[in-house]
Amino acid sequence: MAFLEDWIPMGNDELGHADMKLDVLNFTSRTDVQTSTSWGAPIIWDGMFIPEAYEQIHRTAHTSVALTVFAVGKYLDVYLKDLLVSSQIYFMVGIPVTYYVFTDVPEKVPAIYLAPGREVKVMPVKHHSRWQDISMMRMMFIRDAIDSQIQHHHQYVFCMDVDQVFRGHFGTEVLADSVALLHAHYYFRSRKEFTYDRNPKSLAYMADTQGDFYYHASVFGGSWQSVRKITDTCYRTIMGDKENGVEALWQDESHLNKYFWEHKPSKVLSPEYCWDTNIRFRTDIHIQRLIWQEKHYKELRNKEN
Repeated sequence: MAFLEDWIPMGNDELGHADMKLDVLNFTSRTDVQTSTSWGAPIIWDGMFIPEAYEQIHRTAHTSVALTVFAVGKYLDVYLKDLLVSSQIYFMVGIPVTYYVFTDVPEKVPAIYLAPGREVKVMPVKHHSRWQDISMMRMMFIRDAIDSQIQHHHQYVFCMDVDQVFRGHFGTEVLADSVALLHAHYYFRSRKEFTYDRNPKSLAYMADTQGDFYYHASVFGGSWQSVRKITDTCYRTIMGDKENGVEALWQDESHLNKYFWEHKPSKVLSPEYCWDTNIRFRTDIHIQRLIWQEKHYKELRNKEN
């Protein structure tokens, strides 16, 4: 493991845009899991990094992060406050963060204590009766927010589902040009079990021979430039499907998996970064950094919510 005095950061322009070429990860510290992809991207696990060192690098580089979250209908009432409050303790501690809360009930966004350097921006969106439409349209809203606001204030963007809560350190070690998350239910399974879209009529279609990992759309991110490409591409393929009367199996998640198959992420997060506590105990999960909240799909996804 290299220590801070051994790290040589790139120039400021590169720090704010691309991955930092720093020898900061110990790929051999975890022999029980895969720590690198076939294309050389790191897979981040507990024990591979020193959090404080990353934080020092990003404070010096004046890094700031935008966190987008959709809290529509009763999802705002049930989940948003827990996510925002817990993020004050665990998410990107020590650097500026702006929360972009997309909601159809802006008057219900809770007022919470915000750590120094943090703010909430409420982004009103139109209500959709189908939760699937909400899920798919978020790609357009994130892209438009990057164009109108985020690119002018933040180097990085992370996009998260609202029905989650932070339980452990989720810091600047995750920052990179493009970032994908291994799905907690599939990372230990074979590719033939991945639930890619198998409908050849969909633009999210993936053949049996395609795919590297199954990624979870609950967390993805990267530089604002890369996230704009991700969201714009996924939005255009989603709309292409709609024009053809097709809907991908897992909506935006299916399109996101297709995108990351064709455009490899530069950093991959282990399931520590979004864990489902209903999964049986696994020795490879040393820490649960972000966890799924209890789902209330029947109550939250009916047409009246």
